[in-house]
Amino acid sequence: MTIGKIVTSGTFTLDGGSWDVDNNVWLVGDDHEVVVIDAAHDAEAIRQAVGGRRLKAIVCTHAHNDHINAAGALADATGAPIMLHPADAVLWEMVYGAEREYEPLKDGDVIEVAGAALHVLHTPGHAPGAVCLYAPELGAVFTGDTLFSGGPGATGRSYSSFDTIIGSIRDRLLTLPPETVVHTGHGDSTSIGAEAPDLQEWISRGH
Repeated sequence: MTIGKIVTSGTFTLDGGSWDVDNNVWLVGDDHEVVVIDAAHDAEAIRQAVGGRRLKAIVCTHAHNDHINAAGALADATGAPIMLHPADAVLWEMVYGAEREYEPLKDGDVIEVAGAALHVLHTPGHAPGAVCLYAPELGAVFTGDTLFSGGPGATGRSYSSFDTIIGSIRDRLLTLPPETVVHTGHGDSTSIGAEAPDLQEWISRGH
């Protein structure tokens, strides 16, 4: 059972602005099957990282375009389902329209891959349908853009809320074991124990 990562580069676009970004694409599985978390920018690079393994699912932590813009092509190439929390439908449709379907995720769902379980935690704030994936057997949580090394994800754009993301982090993430490794959507990984002491500082900074 391994956690793999590739970094892809492209553009994040929302509210009339565009930013160049590097995204972490996570691959969780073994030699036979794998789940991709956040298919960003480069479907072919992700497909090559999957290799000959069965791609069980393409899981989207949220539907900002830089996290889903390779999901459609990757799904078409592999036959794997795309999974997303439906509260992000408005963001999804900005990229794919209403015709492209996905399997709906909800809080408490469990995605099984290679003998490990990814527990879906609905953590809105950065986006209404943002989720994190907690893998207790791996001692890891995949947080997308909800929690980074150094604090919460951005909430200054449409469909985001600072108070909501703070509540999600406080109630759903900082309650995980402190040694849990936090694998983020951009940048370096961290741990719950490294981030938890700074909660009050983030709140003060945010307000």
